[in-house]
Amino acid sequence: MNVNEAVASRMSCRAFLDTPVPGDTLHAILDAARRAPSGGNLQSWWVYALTGEPLAELKSAVRAQVTANPRGDGSHEYDIYPPGLGEPYRTRRFKAGEDLYATLGIPREDKTARLRQLARNYDFFGAPVGLFFYLDRSLGPPQWSDVGMYMQTVMLLAREQGLHTCAQEIWSLVSVTVQKRLDVPANLMLFSGMALGYADLSHPINTLRTERAALEDFVRMKGFEAL
Repeated sequence: MNVNEAVASRMSCRAFLDTPVPGDTLHAILDAARRAPSGGNLQSWWVYALTGEPLAELKSAVRAQVTANPRGDGSHEYDIYPPGLGEPYRTRRFKAGEDLYATLGIPREDKTARLRQLARNYDFFGAPVGLFFYLDRSLGPPQWSDVGMYMQTVMLLAREQGLHTCAQEIWSLVSVTVQKRLDVPANLMLFSGMALGYADLSHPINTLRTERAALEDFVRMKGFEAL
């Protein structure tokens, strides 16, 4: 699989098979991703990877937490989306959500079913591997981009191995619970989780492909010959 194929076939997978991911495969992906860009070579990412019993125990603890408080455990490290999200971003986000629930036949007025689907984030959508990406609290917004580039590199390398992923910033809402269960040092901040495994391609939710803006909507090219 070349890079173009990996980019084109990557998606936010929300239904996984329970097929285990070999440890050496995951190790190779995380190791190769070390070559991701990093300003000043800070390499600001920290990764916790879980499978098997450790993952099951964490999911059980988080399930109990979100059952008691669906809004999380009081963690609020950052706003996943800025308050008062403007256009065209608000419309794009709204449509992505509507398209997702449409694959499951869940109408907008069925709030219970939508919340039930949202809660599947905390099960990593059935993926056999859960990843958590942290960065040091002493670092700033530019280093957040480094972590994002490392995550993207992991996602593309996963495609090369026939795996799929789903980046999940929603895990930041239960970061206190995750930190305690994994014994994460207090100086690290949970940026995002990520589900990783083999996609259940028979599940309707995995038919979703979110729309992308046309290139001319966001690119301005100067000095090039007309295409």
